[in-house]
Amino acid sequence: MPQEVGKQYSELLRKYVAHKDETDLYAAQQVSRKFIEKKISPEEVISLHKNTVEEIFPDLAPSIGPSYDFLIEIMIHYGLALMEHQSLLRKQEAMQIEMDVAVKVQDMLLETSVPDVPGLDIGMVSKPAKNMSGDYVYFIEQGHEEACVAVADVMGKGLPAALCMSMIKFGMDSLRDKATEPKHVLEVINQIVEKSMDDSMFISMFYGKYDGNTSKFTYGSAGHEPAILYRAAEDRFVELDAKGLLLGIRKDVVFQENSVEMLPGDFIVMLTDGVTEGRNAEGFIDEEVILKMLREMKDKPAQQITDYLYTELFKMQNYMLHDDFTLVLFKKE
Repeated sequence: MPQEVGKQYSELLRKYVAHKDETDLYAAQQVSRKFIEKKISPEEVISLHKNTVEEIFPDLAPSIGPSYDFLIEIMIHYGLALMEHQSLLRKQEAMQIEMDVAVKVQDMLLETSVPDVPGLDIGMVSKPAKNMSGDYVYFIEQGHEEACVAVADVMGKGLPAALCMSMIKFGMDSLRDKATEPKHVLEVINQIVEKSMDDSMFISMFYGKYDGNTSKFTYGSAGHEPAILYRAAEDRFVELDAKGLLLGIRKDVVFQENSVEMLPGDFIVMLTDGVTEGRNAEGFIDEEVILKMLREMKDKPAQQITDYLYTELFKMQNYMLHDDFTLVLFKKE
């Protein structure tokens, strides 16, 4: 310990013990700042205090000395714990800075415009479970006659997920005004992702294209949740599944492509597993519950259906999402 600071502390302690003057307490506060500046540990301060007290009250030293030794030992471990705590706080601050950057990047990447295609009503809800979302929705409109949508789920969070989304956005933007068939789109995005992404990161994607001239919905999937088709005339639900590996696993992958014709009142629901794997106190929410809600809302506008489904499922989960929630609905008017 620097001699000057130690001497100043001892003198102030002697004066305060003798006169009980509050100005000495204020002066002691200034000395404490010097302790911090000089990086003097708590146990060193206590040791200094002990030595000064023993000089002022020599008769008390034998009886109170051990209590100071006890306190010094405690403060040694306290100091170590405090340093560890401060180190964790610094790491947490650094992580928060990274998260804030990732959120800003993601907000920019998630910007997309819902297409305006005659005869097609579109609804969308996408909610993150936490600050960052691993879900991604991207629309492409082709001359007011076609509406294309990609619904993706990135297996990861934070900056890595945001970077994966940037690759998807880059790939989707490069396909504007070009061939937008699901099979071709998934192959292009897969090659981009496979070249650029870490082996520990994977992306599932469902891609659909609605043609306003033929009322045909063509779709493909890269290991994603099947979409759900509601047939209004038959009042039944049909799964729309297509074979295909997750994006980024292998370079040369052939994706299956299927198509269905949409009739008036029909709608197609594209979603992520945050919708189908919602949980409450009893366990996973049954798929039949979701289908029942969709059937109850079948005559409502697309956005009203998606908003209702989100609100009800959010309520069932005690107003807490366990996973990112994304729902896109195409309804034939």
